[in-house]
Amino acid sequence: MKQTQIRLIGLGSTLALLAGCATVKNPTPGDPLESYNRSMFAFNDAVDRNLLTPVAKGYKAVVPSPVRTCVTNIFNNFGDIWSGVNSFLQGRGLDSVNTFGRVLFNSTMGLGGCIDVASMKGAPRIRNDFGTTLGVWGIGQGPYFVLPLLGPSTIRDTAGTVGDGFGGSAVYASPGAINDVPVRNTVWGISLVNSRANLLNASDLMDDVALDRYSFLRDAYLQRREALLNQKLGPVILNQPDAQDRGNGGLPSYDDPEADNTGAAGGAADPNLPVYDDPQADAATAAGAAQTGQKPDSRPSSAPVTGPAQTGQKPVSAPASGPASADPSLPVYSDPESK
Repeated sequence: MKQTQIRLIGLGSTLALLAGCATVKNPTPGDPLESYNRSMFAFNDAVDRNLLTPVAKGYKAVVPSPVRTCVTNIFNNFGDIWSGVNSFLQGRGLDSVNTFGRVLFNSTMGLGGCIDVASMKGAPRIRNDFGTTLGVWGIGQGPYFVLPLLGPSTIRDTAGTVGDGFGGSAVYASPGAINDVPVRNTVWGISLVNSRANLLNASDLMDDVALDRYSFLRDAYLQRREALLNQKLGPVILNQPDAQDRGNGGLPSYDDPEADNTGAAGGAADPNLPVYDDPQADAATAAGAAQTGQKPDSRPSSAPVTGPAQTGQKPVSAPASGPASADPSLPVYSDPESK
């Protein structure tokens, strides 16, 4: 007990010392605690690079991928219980019912949550936590705040983290509900190492593209939390089509519904579309009708025109000076044999 207290005091002293090491003269707007946050970020980054990352890489190298997937699904299945409670607290009853249905389905058909059968059947996870619930209740997020060892947060999400700890233990959705201390610590350790192993690719990508790792992680975290909150404040989507509901295998459809409904003549029926008729062809048609003693057809060009072949009359050959040569700029090609 005394050793634990000594370690906590030493950790607190180290954190307090680090908080006063770096100072930012002009903090970023929206990040008034940037001096403290950068110092804490440096401390967390040192712990991660020297302890968590090597352990996570060793875990990923030793444990096969199917086993890691099973472990991740089991922890996610327990986490869905607390997510369903938060959906209920937010007044999103349908999300709560769907989440509890996922837990029941995965716990039975998915072998205790080892296999995410619900997602395979088109029921994706609905992520939720108590920090988002506080946001739905109208509590402001406050400034950005980096927690010791836990990483990015805000003042509101810090309170939500405390609520997640107590609430998850109360509904047996967290290892904190385990009374056996050695077993509880082991489960916590497996959860931490497995989560860090799942983020190895993301951290490598951040190292490659980020010029300032602190600001990159801060902006990404705040944008993600804002998007999650806006999703919970929006309406509940009752029927969201998935790839199985669409006959094209989930690919977008580029068909023209107007063309399907109106048919071949549908384009000419729309008064907003331009008409590309040939004025010379219309003049020739009118002249031919005049020579046969018929009135010119006033129907649109898309309708069939009744010609001499359909009226039973012989075609009348127009002279060279007829409609075909109405334009003097066009050459006349006459057939000598026909004469």
